[in-house]
Amino acid sequence: MGVALSRAIQWSSEGDTLEKSPLNNDILTEILLFTEEFGDKHPHEARLTFSEPLQWKTTLEASDFMSDLTLYDIRGESAMSQECDDKGCPLLHLSPPHITVHSFYHMSNLVLLNKDKKMKEVQTCLEANREPMKKIFGPRSPTIHEDKLFNILHQLDEKLLSIAVRPIMTIEGRLSPAAVNTEVDLLKRFCGTGENRALKSVRYTSDYVFSNGCRSPPWRQMDGEICSLIIETCDTEPTLFITCNTSGVFLDEEINGEGGENSYRRKSEAYKDLVTLLKNMSPHFAKASNEKDFAIQDVPSPKKILHVETVDAEETGQTLKSYDHEEKNVLEKARHQLVRNKPGGRKKKLEPSLKWKNLGLTSPFDEAEEKARKSRESKRILEYGTKSPASQNKKKANFSGSSLPGCQSSQKIKTPGADDFSESSSEDEEDEEQPERRAEAATDLPSEYWQIQKLVKYLKGANQTATVIVLCSLRDFNLVQEMCQLAIRDVGGLEVLINLLDTDETRCKIGSLKILKEISCNSQIRRTIADLGGLQTMVSILDSPDKELKSLAAETIANVAKFRRARRTVRQHGGIKRLVELLDCVPDGVSLSKEQERDVEVARCGALALWSCSKSTWNKEAIRRAGGIPLLARLLKSPQKNVLIPVVGTLQECASEKSYRIAIQTEGMIEDLVKNLSCDNQELQMHCASAIFKCAEDKHTRDLVRQYGGLKPLVMLLNQAGNKQLLAATTGAIWKCSISMENVAKFQEYKALEILVRLLKDQPEEVLVNVVGALGECAQISENLATIRRSSGIKPLVNLLTGTNQALLVNVTRAVGACATDPENMTIIDCLDGVRLLWSLLKNPNPEVQASAAWAICPCIENAKDAGEMVRSFVGGLELIVNLLKSQNKDVLASVCAAIAKIAKDVENLAVITDHGVVPMLADLTNTGDDKLRRYLAEAIACCCTWGSNCVSFGEAGAVAPLVHYLRSNDPLVHQATALALFELSKDPKNCITMHENGVVKLLLVMIGSTDEILQEAAASCVANIRRLALANEKAKYGPMTQQLLTSPPP
Repeated sequence: MGVALSRAIQWSSEGDTLEKSPLNNDILTEILLFTEEFGDKHPHEARLTFSEPLQWKTTLEASDFMSDLTLYDIRGESAMSQECDDKGCPLLHLSPPHITVHSFYHMSNLVLLNKDKKMKEVQTCLEANREPMKKIFGPRSPTIHEDKLFNILHQLDEKLLSIAVRPIMTIEGRLSPAAVNTEVDLLKRFCGTGENRALKSVRYTSDYVFSNGCRSPPWRQMDGEICSLIIETCDTEPTLFITCNTSGVFLDEEINGEGGENSYRRKSEAYKDLVTLLKNMSPHFAKASNEKDFAIQDVPSPKKILHVETVDAEETGQTLKSYDHEEKNVLEKARHQLVRNKPGGRKKKLEPSLKWKNLGLTSPFDEAEEKARKSRESKRILEYGTKSPASQNKKKANFSGSSLPGCQSSQKIKTPGADDFSESSSEDEEDEEQPERRAEAATDLPSEYWQIQKLVKYLKGANQTATVIVLCSLRDFNLVQEMCQLAIRDVGGLEVLINLLDTDETRCKIGSLKILKEISCNSQIRRTIADLGGLQTMVSILDSPDKELKSLAAETIANVAKFRRARRTVRQHGGIKRLVELLDCVPDGVSLSKEQERDVEVARCGALALWSCSKSTWNKEAIRRAGGIPLLARLLKSPQKNVLIPVVGTLQECASEKSYRIAIQTEGMIEDLVKNLSCDNQELQMHCASAIFKCAEDKHTRDLVRQYGGLKPLVMLLNQAGNKQLLAATTGAIWKCSISMENVAKFQEYKALEILVRLLKDQPEEVLVNVVGALGECAQISENLATIRRSSGIKPLVNLLTGTNQALLVNVTRAVGACATDPENMTIIDCLDGVRLLWSLLKNPNPEVQASAAWAICPCIENAKDAGEMVRSFVGGLELIVNLLKSQNKDVLASVCAAIAKIAKDVENLAVITDHGVVPMLADLTNTGDDKLRRYLAEAIACCCTWGSNCVSFGEAGAVAPLVHYLRSNDPLVHQATALALFELSKDPKNCITMHENGVVKLLLVMIGSTDEILQEAAASCVANIRRLALANEKAKYGPMTQQLLTSPPP
C-alpha cells in the first residue's frame, strides 16, 4: 500500500480520483479481499490503533450499523464504536457523510456492512488517503522485523506490485525477460580462461527470479526494469554495471549490492540489446565476436520471440517456451514444441478458476463430476481412514500463496500466533479445515449411504407431505455416524435442509432442524452450514412462537457456533439478545407440567447456545448488555440438573471477565455454586469448581466460599482422581482459595495437604500446575512446611524443576522457595541438588520463570549450611545472575537484586560479582520509580558497599542522588533498605557531600524518630557520618586562624 499506491495505481489527469482501468480494478479487488479477511486472519494486528485515523466521505448511514449494536452506539444520525483509544476517542465515528476509522478491525467490519458498494467504499477511502502507510504508522514507519502489521502490509504491497507489472512485461515490441535471459546465456559462451575468450565473466546481481522472469525488485519493475548485470570484459576498466530495461539496455555509473531504490545512476544511452552495447564498449569483444572462432548465432529480437503457453492434463501450470531463432536447430525445437501443443498432440484440460467454482458458476457436467468426486472421496475415507493424497494436494494447491515470496493467498489460511488475541478468549480456534478420518474400514460404501442419497434426491422435488415423510425417514438412520453425514453432504442435502428453514411449514422446519442438530456435530458440516447462511435463518427462528422450533434452533446454533466466524455471525445478526430472552421462561417448581417442561427445554437450549457463543470476548459483553447475568443467576437456583450444566458452563466461561466476577459476587451466585459442588453430577461439579477457580482471584469471593462451606466439598472432590477434568478444576479452586490464610487453616483441618502431595505423581500438567500452586500458598504458613516434609513432598517438588511447562515451573519454584525457609527442608533440597536446578532456571527465556527462580534462590542461600561455598560451586552461576540485571522485566530485576543481596554477604562471592561489573549495573537501575525494585535494589547496594572501593564506585556511578529520593516513598520497607544503603555509602566523604546537596539530612531526621529500630539506627548513623565530615571540614578551614587568635598578645 506504500509503493503500489504511489507507482502502480493509475490516477486521473486531475490527480484526485482513480481512473476506471482494468489495472485499478484488479488492485482495488485485491485490497478489498485483504480488508474483508484481515479481522479473521490477523485478529491481534486488527486491534492495533492507527497513528492517525483514515477519513473519507462514505455512503453509509447510522441505520447500517443497527445490525451490531454490541459494537456500535447509534445517536441520531451518527454512529460510533463502543471501543475507544487511549484518549477516549471512538475507533470508528460516523457523522454523515464523513467517517473516521482508527483500526483494521473496524475497517473490516465497515466493508462487510457496505454490502452493495464495497468496491466504491475502498476506492473513496484510497482517494482521500493517498498515503495510508504514513497515517497507520506515523512519520517513521517501522521496519519489517519490528512490526508484524508492517510486514503484513508489506506483503500486500508486493502482491499489488506483482499485479501491476504483469502488463508492463508483456508489451509487444519491447525487450522481455525471456529475451534477456536467452542473450545472457549466449554471452556466457564467450566467457572462459583462454586467450581466445571474448569476455571474462557475466553474472546477475540477483539470483532470485520472480514469476514473470524478472530479477529486479517489484518497485523497479514498475519502471520497466528487468534485471541488472555485472560483466567483466578483457579490455575495459572498471567492470561494467548494466541495467536491462524493457526500453533497452544501458550502463550504470554505480550499483548498490543491496538493491536500494536509488542505488544506481544511468550513465549511457540505451542500446537495443546487450551485444550491441558490448560491441560499442569493448573493441576486443567486437573483434572477437566477428571472427570465425566465435561464430555464435545472433541474438533474437523481441519481435521474433514466440511464447507458447499451454496447460495440459499431466503438468498443470507448466509453461513451454520456444524461440524463433535463425539457426535451424532452434527453429526445429520451436516447431517441435508447437506440434506438441496442437489438438492432435497432448490433450488439454480446461478448468474454471477457483473463484468461479466458489461462486457455484460451473456447468452441470462439472457439478456432476464434483458430486462423483465427493462420492469417491467418501468411499476412500471409509476404506483407508483418511483422504487421498491427490485430494490433499489439490487442497494445498487451491490455498497456495502468490508467486511473490512472502505474499499470502487471499484464501483463508492459518497464521501462527494469530489466535493469541482472537475473539476466542478461552479456547483455540477449532476444526481449521481438519481432515476427515474414519475409524472403520470397509471395501465398499454401505447400503445406508446410497439410501440416504436417494431420500435426499426425493426431498428436492417433494411436496409438503412427502417432505415430512422423507425427513422422518432420514431420522431413522443413525445420523451421528459420519458416513450418514457424508451422504447428506455429498448429494447436496445441506442446501435443501437449510432452504426448508425458510418455508412457512412448521413441520418441515422442525424435521429439518432435528436433522441439522444431529449432523452439525461434524466440524465440516457446521462450517458448511455457516457458509450457506444457515445461522442467520436459525437466529430469525428464535423469534418464532413455537417453543419446539425455538429449542431446536438454539440447540443447533450451540453445535454450529464452535468456531470464531460462526460466533461472530450469531452476534452480528442479533442472536445474542434473542438467546438471552429464551432464558426468561423457567418456573421454580420441581414438579412441572407439560407446558412448563417445554419452557425448561427452551431455557436449556438457549443456555447451551450462549455457552458456545460465550467463548468470544465480544459475545460475553453482548450477553451482559442484553441482561443475561440476572437471568443466569435465577436459573442457577433451578433444581433441574439438565438446565444447570449449560448455565454454570456459561458462567465459568464468562468468569474470565472482571465484570462477570463482580456480578457473580453481587448476584449471590457463589452460594449456589458451592451448593452444587455436593451434587451427584460430576460434570456439574466440574463446572462449578471451574467457576470458583476463576472467581477466587478476589479476596471477597474466597471469603464467601469459606463462609458458605465450600472448602470441605472441594477437598472431598480431590478423591475423584479418575476424572482428570474434575480434578483439574477442583485443584484450581483450592489453589486460588488458599491465597487467603484463613482458608489455609481450614485446609489444614481437612487434611488437604496430604492429599495434594499424593497428587504430585502421575498427573497431567494442568493438574500439577494447580496442585503445586496450592502447596506453594499453603507453605507460607510454617506449620505446613513440616507437613509437606513428613508427607514426602519435597522430592517430587524438586523433580518437577526439570519440566518444560512454563506455568508449572513458575509455581514449583515458588513452592520450593517457600519450603526452603525451613532449615530441615533446605537440607533435603540441597541433597537433591535442588538449588542447582533452580539456578539453571535463570537461563529460561520466560521472565516469570526467571523471577520466580531468583526469589526461590534467596531463602536457599539464607538457610544453606555453607551457602558461600555452595554458590561458588555453580560454574558460571554468579556471572549468570549478574547478567540478569540487564533484563527489562522489573520483577526479574527485583528478584535478582534480592538474590545479590544474599550472595554479597559472603566476601569471596562479593569479590567475584564485583569483578563481573555488579556495581555499575546496580547504579544504572537507581532511577526507577517502582517501590518493589527500589527496596531490593537498595538492599543489594548496601550489601555490595562492604567490599573494597565499591562504596566510592557507587558514588562515581551516580547512584547516591537517586537513592536520596527513595526516602520520599510511602513504603516503610523502602525507607529501611534505603537508610541502610545510605549509611554504607556515607562512609565515603564525596558521597556525604552529594547526600547533603540533595537534602538527605532533613529526611533522615524525620526517620530517626521512627518506631522501626533498624531504620532508626541506620538513619542516625548516616546523619552522624555527614556531621563528622562537616566538623572535620570546619576544623580544617578555621582551625589555624583560631589558634593564631588565641596565641597572639593583647593590644
